[in-house]
Amino acid sequence: MVMQRYLLTYMGVVLTLYLHQFIRAIEVPRDLSQPPTITKQSVKNYIVDPRDNIFIECEAKGNPFPIFTWTRNGKFFNVAKDPRVSMRRRSGTLSIDFRSGGRPEDYEGEYQCFARNDFGTAISNKIVLQVSKSPLWPKENLDIQEVHEGAPLILACNPPPGLPPPAIFWMSSSMEPIHQDKRVSQGQNGDLYFSNVMQEDALTDYSCNARFAFTHTIQQKNPYTLKVLTKHPHNETSFRNHTDIYSARGVTERHPSFMYPTGTSSSQMVLRGEDLLLECIASGVPTPDIMWHKRGGELPVGRISYENFKKALRIANVSEEDSGEYFCLASNKVGSSRHTVSVRVKAAPYWLDEPENLVLAPGEGGRLICRANGNPKPSIQWLVNGEPIESSLPNPSREVNGDTVMFRDAQIGSSAVYQCNASNEHGYLLANAFVSVLDVSPRILAPRSQPMKVIHNNRTLLDCPFFGSPIPTTRWFKNGQGNTLDGGNYRMYENGTLEIKMARKEDQGTYTCVATNILGKAEIQVRLEVKDPTRIITGPTDAVPKKGSTIHLSCRVKYDPTLKLTVSWLKDDSPLYIGNRMKKDEDGLTIYGVSEKDQGYYTCVASTELDRDTAKAHLTVLDLMTLSLLIARPDRPRDLELTDLAERSVRLTWIPGDDNNSPITDYIVEFEEDKFQPGVWHNHSRYPGSVNSAVLRLAPYVNYQFRVIAVNEVGSSYPSLPSERYQTNGARPEINPTGVQGAGTSKNNMVISWTPLNATQAYGPKLKYIVKWRRRDTRESWSNVTVSGDVSKYTVTQTPTYVPYEIKVQAENEFGRAAEPDVVIGYSGEDYPKAAPTDIRLRVLNSTAISLQWTRVYPDTIQGQLKEYRAYFWRESSLLKNLWVSKKKQSESFIGDRTRGIVSRLFPYSNYKLEMVVVNGRGDGPRSEIKEFTTPEGVPSAPRYFKIRQPNVDTITLEWEHPEHPNGILIGYTLRYQAFNGSKTGRTIVENFSPNQTKFLLQRTDPISRYRFDLRSRTQIGDGEPAKGESPSSLNEGKWKPPTWWPSTTIDLTTTVTVAATTTETTTTTTTTTEATTTTTEATTTTEATTTTEASTISTIVAGTIAIAADDSAGDGKPIWDVKASPTSNWANITWNHKFDPETEFVVEYINSNKTMKSATDKPFMELINLTPGEKYIVRVFLRGNDTVTSSNITFNTSAAYTKNQGDIATQGWFIGLMCAIALLVLILLIVCFIKRSRGGKYPVRENKDVPLDPDDQKVDNGSFDYSDEDNKPLQGSQTSLDGTIKQQESDDSLVDYGEGGEGQFNEDGSFIGQYTVKKDKEETEGNESSEATSPVNAIYSLA
Repeated sequence: MVMQRYLLTYMGVVLTLYLHQFIRAIEVPRDLSQPPTITKQSVKNYIVDPRDNIFIECEAKGNPFPIFTWTRNGKFFNVAKDPRVSMRRRSGTLSIDFRSGGRPEDYEGEYQCFARNDFGTAISNKIVLQVSKSPLWPKENLDIQEVHEGAPLILACNPPPGLPPPAIFWMSSSMEPIHQDKRVSQGQNGDLYFSNVMQEDALTDYSCNARFAFTHTIQQKNPYTLKVLTKHPHNETSFRNHTDIYSARGVTERHPSFMYPTGTSSSQMVLRGEDLLLECIASGVPTPDIMWHKRGGELPVGRISYENFKKALRIANVSEEDSGEYFCLASNKVGSSRHTVSVRVKAAPYWLDEPENLVLAPGEGGRLICRANGNPKPSIQWLVNGEPIESSLPNPSREVNGDTVMFRDAQIGSSAVYQCNASNEHGYLLANAFVSVLDVSPRILAPRSQPMKVIHNNRTLLDCPFFGSPIPTTRWFKNGQGNTLDGGNYRMYENGTLEIKMARKEDQGTYTCVATNILGKAEIQVRLEVKDPTRIITGPTDAVPKKGSTIHLSCRVKYDPTLKLTVSWLKDDSPLYIGNRMKKDEDGLTIYGVSEKDQGYYTCVASTELDRDTAKAHLTVLDLMTLSLLIARPDRPRDLELTDLAERSVRLTWIPGDDNNSPITDYIVEFEEDKFQPGVWHNHSRYPGSVNSAVLRLAPYVNYQFRVIAVNEVGSSYPSLPSERYQTNGARPEINPTGVQGAGTSKNNMVISWTPLNATQAYGPKLKYIVKWRRRDTRESWSNVTVSGDVSKYTVTQTPTYVPYEIKVQAENEFGRAAEPDVVIGYSGEDYPKAAPTDIRLRVLNSTAISLQWTRVYPDTIQGQLKEYRAYFWRESSLLKNLWVSKKKQSESFIGDRTRGIVSRLFPYSNYKLEMVVVNGRGDGPRSEIKEFTTPEGVPSAPRYFKIRQPNVDTITLEWEHPEHPNGILIGYTLRYQAFNGSKTGRTIVENFSPNQTKFLLQRTDPISRYRFDLRSRTQIGDGEPAKGESPSSLNEGKWKPPTWWPSTTIDLTTTVTVAATTTETTTTTTTTTEATTTTTEATTTTEATTTTEASTISTIVAGTIAIAADDSAGDGKPIWDVKASPTSNWANITWNHKFDPETEFVVEYINSNKTMKSATDKPFMELINLTPGEKYIVRVFLRGNDTVTSSNITFNTSAAYTKNQGDIATQGWFIGLMCAIALLVLILLIVCFIKRSRGGKYPVRENKDVPLDPDDQKVDNGSFDYSDEDNKPLQGSQTSLDGTIKQQESDDSLVDYGEGGEGQFNEDGSFIGQYTVKKDKEETEGNESSEATSPVNAIYSLA
């Protein structure tokens, strides 16, 4: 038996995670005043795509929220004066929109963001904005390169300078990649190097290609043609068996010499942290080998890699220690040469001590430290609020000393943001750090703690995060005792964490963390429970049972009875299925009728919520017939033979292998073919174990190879050795492709797709598909096209919007066609709806809902399949003056063809606006006219911050604030209260207050009884939600038991807590623990007298928490319930209810088909952004730090992406005239191209010289073409740009793989399959195309 134990104590988090909090930046609570802090910004060197809108990011936080301004090239940038430039709301992010025209190049420059509030100014890095460029290749006529065989050769590339620089790759004019090896390879500068030229190098030409990633274009240089001069004509037969091909061809052997770099030495500079790339390319006959060394040392292990057939050495993440001399050694059998590279490592500035935020109390001192290193040594400059510190107002409490700023006797009002700039010739670093002078009493930042359970003898960490100014001191106490816990088994850390080195039973109890400064104190309690570990005291043991017998595997567990135990079993490390032959009980696992398949490793897993223990044993099963022999899998069959060869069948015979004491039950015959999937084996048939010969049915035109696998009760044998191959004759296909369907991807196309035939269905060479289509219910003739057998779809263009088509796909090969296929109905693409709902009528149902009625749109205006009617509504204002409201749009969907619906989730007493749209599969249609309506008054929410104080035994003070949501005009407050003593209660007294009264003083007539209060706000509609509470108990009164609506938790009666978590007040150290129970109410009077205490107590009731706890039944007992989602196309608003404190932090987890995402918040709502349109999401909400306290899962679907229709300019007169002029210009360009081609300056993509170039060929005639990058497609058939618009891409072919050495697709004549210019809808591409036209077709788009 093998025992393994795993302790998964949740609270025993790795200590280093907590220690990391000591050095993290200070986080000031958000509700406190603080200077701005930059939270997000664009990169320093920002290169953008000229076809997309530009977004320059700048986000900041602060209190008050910052105001953002920008500079451009050092001058103030007035965003309001430029109609194309806008700034996001509550953000500094700039958006530059080119949909209405404009040149991105006009906005290049250096940008800097400034975030200001009353306490200072934070600044961003200087963002250098540049527009990506892909210039044309300079035209040149290249002479034929004559070179002797064996001589070195360099074919220069010299690509046009682009931004960013292009990727270089070499191809032939027939679009075939140039094969590279240690003799022929591409250098880092893009040139193609031949260490020695061979006769076969003249069999192709060589063209350098430059791929510009941002603009998705490829520039192609005119090809080089080689003429190799050789002493002997190339005769493959004479050299086939020659051991030295160079001497056989009369090529003189040559000593290695360096082609790059030249000479015997060179130097190179690299920056710290970057990759160092050293390159040596040598010529010689035979081709030299390259070796790398470092003078006086070894190459750094783990950071080096070789590239380009060891001609390049890469050292990752270089540091100063990597400086020195490196040399490459080129050697062949003639000799060797050496080149030395002197490497100097410089460094841009990097941080040694980055300045961090500094929070000081009045009169305190501190310092900001800014230390950076680099090569050369960086200079340090200090700024304050974005201005040089030298020119700022004098501050007698501040002293600047090089890289340090000292503060002495700081005062309120001297808060500011300081910037440190460390720079040298290689770059700069900029850091913001604010100095905030605050006077704040201590706060405990953690939520109200839950009971903590740990395993005995485990290390435990109790967390106590805090904030205050001056910085509070923290102390820990156990069970209210006066001794501070530190030393021995306890250790305190500066961040408030208490470590219990080894938790023991005597360590159980209530731990109190107290944070204190001169302004007050705050405390939090944690109840620690120490549990016994889970242990398997009797585990399973290795056993060898007989086949058919019964075996019992023991698993007896000792565990803590207060924890829930789960016992499970694994077989061979996978979950064990407990079938009819097995029984699991408290003592272990029993297996009845043991068989061979029960053999293996069995693991017992005993686990609780805190830890787990495992025990493993092996089971070996013996056959009843051969008790002394162990059975095993059979040996492989052998000597496979093919006989009775026929056109559609063959007989396969084999000799069985040894069955190893277990009879062979089955034989599996597999086959492999070498045309469609060579090397992949497929199941052919299965036969009983009593045979060793079978007649196999075969398919036409398959080159078969067979193998056999034997099977017994233990398992399967290894496959036999393959048989000889057998080729069947071809025939016409017997079946047509399946899965035929038609659907549009844009408004004017239809994509016909199908499942291609596999290798055994093709039945012959030159497999093709005949695709036919025509409009349904018309008498028009069939349109058709023939595509190759490896294609699975075809796009029909210029189709009407959303009309039905009849579709047929028929298979054809060299021997004929398959039978006539069945007709399938498909639909062309949808367009956005053209009409909006009309005659919209509203009726207010209540203060939070309205009913809607509308007239449905005509079917011919939907232009697609009707999905839903959707109402967009937003809150325009509140009828209460000076009440800010969010105007964010919300939506309500009405699925299907409906004419009425209800809109809910409205705010009472508010002005709303509403508009409606029709939604189809493409997206939203036009908006209807805007309707306005007003919701009536409703009942208010509960009064906020309801506090009950008892300053002495005779008086109770009640204080509250106005409700967060009045939902109308407040006309007053109603207070109901009654005295109670134990289970006896007095009569209920009602008090009414004016709307301006927020305090009430109650004189106690009975010093023994306590009081129960119910406070509600009131409008004309009625009373709102209650805020409830009870007066605190006296010290000499028995333990108080609250009503059932009170949350089951521990409350410190000496602490005042509010919903907004503002200043915490404390008066005494007396505490009382409450318990949830049910009370019985009786009408009686109190006669029993009690002794009052001098120490006053303060009881705090949080209205929001009490109200939620009272309605806990709505959540079926769950602490988090009623999770709702309001989705749109790319965002969703999530809301929920809970029973925790108002500032409790939650995590929203949302999952789609690709990944899982999480976001944290301290509000009962969250907006999920950047969602995928048309995607299904699963959402749950759980408590941060404890995912077991969770809600139920809900699902929602985002709607399809909405793209705005653009105007059609094709009918404008000026556009027609411009197109005519461009057509004339293109005609002239084509004539020039044909003339140059006749001189050898150009070449077509195809090699068939007799076939004239079609329009697609002409697109590459000037040496450049666009390509579509599959990786940039967010959805099939579309490409999303930065501004969120959808760009249709109708070509699926790409040349990206050719630049990376991938394999392409070619016709039988060697020409490349596909189009190299992405055809775009004019409506979708107008104004977004690259300004660098790379072909006559691109020139048209550029001029247009």
